[in-house]
Amino acid sequence: MTGELRPADDSSRQGATPELRASDRDRDRVVEILQIAAGDGRITVAELDERLDAALAARTIGDLAALTADLPLEGMPPQAKDLVRIDQRFGDVTRVGRWLVPRRMEIRMTFGDAKLDFTDAVITHNSLHIDVDLRLGGNLILVTRPGIVVDTDELVRSSGDIKIRPASGPDTPIALRVHVAGQSRGGDIIVRPPRRGFSDWVHRRPPGSSGR
Repeated sequence: MTGELRPADDSSRQGATPELRASDRDRDRVVEILQIAAGDGRITVAELDERLDAALAARTIGDLAALTADLPLEGMPPQAKDLVRIDQRFGDVTRVGRWLVPRRMEIRMTFGDAKLDFTDAVITHNSLHIDVDLRLGGNLILVTRPGIVVDTDELVRSSGDIKIRPASGPDTPIALRVHVAGQSRGGDIIVRPPRRGFSDWVHRRPPGSSGR
């Protein structure tokens, strides 16, 4: 490790001198690395809070590099996209596994399901805005985990159902707020925790638990 900050998706920053002024994008990248490191158990919650405050106040690349000098940068996911668009007719779209949650999504569905499974998703920020246009037979399915809250108050609905089953109680710390807006003209919105498999019932593991 050289002590230089090297954002994975910005080759123009490679080799930047420590005295170079940091940009908002540089700070966001370090915040992302710190949040993932905390999720992996590399740093404690107290260390995370301390380093996040320092990252937001950092003035130079050197200041930021010091906050991640003891953390592996290799293998980190790229920075989350600002916008992902899905426009699908007569078919299903699925995001499952270790996918990187963007900041915004625009989803248009007709006669098909858009399923976003957050069980193992990589979350690097605290909110996701989804603008939907659900037409006849177009449904949005969100599989959540504890700490994810879904808000549909801004959705304009002429037909279709909204069914929300929270994955956690009111006292669970919020990791991600999902704001669903737009319109539904014949599609359903279903929010639910992961379904229990046979092994989950045998071992009495809660939905969304990895068992580790």
